[in-house]
Amino acid sequence: MFLFGDFLRMFRLIFRRFISLFFVILSVTFITFLVGYFAPGDPIRAMMGAEQDQATYDRLIHLYGLDLPWYEQYGKYVGGLLQGDLGLSYRFQGRPVWTLIENGVPMSLALGLAALSLALAIGIPLGAWTAIKQNTTFDRFSMILVLAGYSIPSFVLIPIFRWVNYQFYLYGLPSLPVAGWGRLEHWIMPTIILAVPYMSYIVRLTRATMLEVLHQDYMRTAWSKGLSASHVYWRHGFRNAMLPVITYIGPALAFLVTGAFVIETLFVIPGIGFLSIQAVAQRDYPVIQGTTLLLALALVVTNLVVDLLYLAIDPRVKLTS
Repeated sequence: MFLFGDFLRMFRLIFRRFISLFFVILSVTFITFLVGYFAPGDPIRAMMGAEQDQATYDRLIHLYGLDLPWYEQYGKYVGGLLQGDLGLSYRFQGRPVWTLIENGVPMSLALGLAALSLALAIGIPLGAWTAIKQNTTFDRFSMILVLAGYSIPSFVLIPIFRWVNYQFYLYGLPSLPVAGWGRLEHWIMPTIILAVPYMSYIVRLTRATMLEVLHQDYMRTAWSKGLSASHVYWRHGFRNAMLPVITYIGPALAFLVTGAFVIETLFVIPGIGFLSIQAVAQRDYPVIQGTTLLLALALVVTNLVVDLLYLAIDPRVKLTS
């Protein structure tokens, strides 16, 4: 039964997280602002290109508020944030940053959720099964593949996948497009490549926690009661083994849905990651600040969701939270 004390503990948890959210976001805005302010070069000169008219330059400096002292610039930026204004892009002259970000969020969100769903659908059962089959040939072979998937970076996996895809094309076998976004076949390769390192880590984490759970006293008690193997493994062991995995899902989801920088850039997917890489190359500091702020916000919110899931899954957390 959900008691009043449980409600108070949950309320205090949510309240503390919102307080920490405020300070995290404030710190992120201040750090990213200072990085942009003290970064070498003149973004307005870079934005103007060959057209170096002084009157236009002065007008743009005033438009973006760069003629103000740094503390006034920062105060103006924070004031805009409180009203939902992320500022104006340098690269897309005068265009609000939020209109750029909101176009990329659905694409990054769709790609990230697809990759995480694939990683969880394969990683959790495979990790649990390798723990049950510990020290067998299946376990050893799976761990070799998992170690490779976790160790090889995305910018190495992409050429490998593209080479294999090209061989399929040469021999007249079904092949996939290597760039673009929109059709179903555009999803397959970037989703798999993005999911591989997360899936590999989930397999290792699930296996490790499942092995720890299998050696607990209550598991031996379950065996002594004559319960079936499936009942012991999945009803008694699997649920407790999932707590560390849930902890990992929070930050993983935040990073995935706020843009896979390498994947989106190399596959030309117009999401948050692709927008961020372009912003860095063009010294578009307002866009960099906006995407960084979005990532920080996603991390804090997903961690809050993870804490609430802990309360729902493990009764022991309710007693100590």
